[in-house]
Amino acid sequence: WTVTGISLVDEKNKRVFFTARKDKTTETHLFQVELNGAGFKRLTKGSGTHRVFLSPEGSYFIDRFSNIHTPSRQDLYQIDGTFLRNIEESRTSLMEEYTIGKKELFSVPTEDGWTLPAYWILPPDFDENKKYPVLFTIYSGPGSSRVSNSFPSLSSLYAAQEGIIIFSVDHRGSGHFGKKGMSLMHRNLGKWEMHDLIEAVKWLHKKPFVDKKKIGITGGSYGGYTTCLALTYGADYFTHGYARSSVTDWKLYDTVYTERYMDRPSENKEGYEFGSVMTHADKFKGILFLSHGVMDDNVHMQNSVQLIDKLIDLGKKFEFMLYPDQRHSFRDKKRTHSNRHYVDFWFKNFLNR
Repeated sequence: WTVTGISLVDEKNKRVFFTARKDKTTETHLFQVELNGAGFKRLTKGSGTHRVFLSPEGSYFIDRFSNIHTPSRQDLYQIDGTFLRNIEESRTSLMEEYTIGKKELFSVPTEDGWTLPAYWILPPDFDENKKYPVLFTIYSGPGSSRVSNSFPSLSSLYAAQEGIIIFSVDHRGSGHFGKKGMSLMHRNLGKWEMHDLIEAVKWLHKKPFVDKKKIGITGGSYGGYTTCLALTYGADYFTHGYARSSVTDWKLYDTVYTERYMDRPSENKEGYEFGSVMTHADKFKGILFLSHGVMDDNVHMQNSVQLIDKLIDLGKKFEFMLYPDQRHSFRDKKRTHSNRHYVDFWFKNFLNR
């Protein structure tokens, strides 16, 4: 099982507090253990996702908790797990006035025997006799998971309310499978992410309520990279993509991150070639929107420029939005513009609005 963070080292009392995904990989809890390995126990209660903040001396902690049925709430506890008081409660009487989409956790089997954690949010008035577009919301970086027993975001609930099935699946290298899964990512960025995303699309294609002509995917940074790969390498399965601040070639990204997984280009020529979106650009046939900040100092704009150049040379149609004076994450009016355009893109292509 995976330790997600060290919350506090209590040298005086010789104990460590940490968060981990132990019993279920879709849940995060706070644990404590003595430095000699004794006294191991879980401190948070309730099935779901717990984000904790410990007091400096380790006497109290604030627990920010949610699950698929419970909006975020914050409570104060003694360090032994004794409840003291509620600090903040998101659920109010206003929620009873709305019928929101239903988030469900499940797993998707692969042909080679893996069981991938996944969830979807179905529209409130879901009718299995109708056809619905599906939107994958992803990140997909090594050791990075999106599938959790937590309350869905407002944007996801909004999309579901308008008639889009929101879907997410974590691949075998996402951290749910420990070192066994993570080791597969070595020298192979792009390979297993796409393999498992395609497996998920095949699984969805068997559902009678899924519109096979409207399988979309969206993400930023590594999620933008995966989105670009999905519309090129996975073009037979994904029809629409919206990618922000995307890596397109690992030779353009920083060496500390890239070489940790890919080794140096001279040592892994095949891995770098396969992992480049440009290698698969000739397969592109869907609808793709790209955006990038001119001043992005994390994923340099050169990534998008090289993909754009390749797509133009191939005679492919796509859309691109450039954001002046913006870095890796957009801010202020540029962020508002980007968010509005994002909504318009999916409403136009998925809902014909």
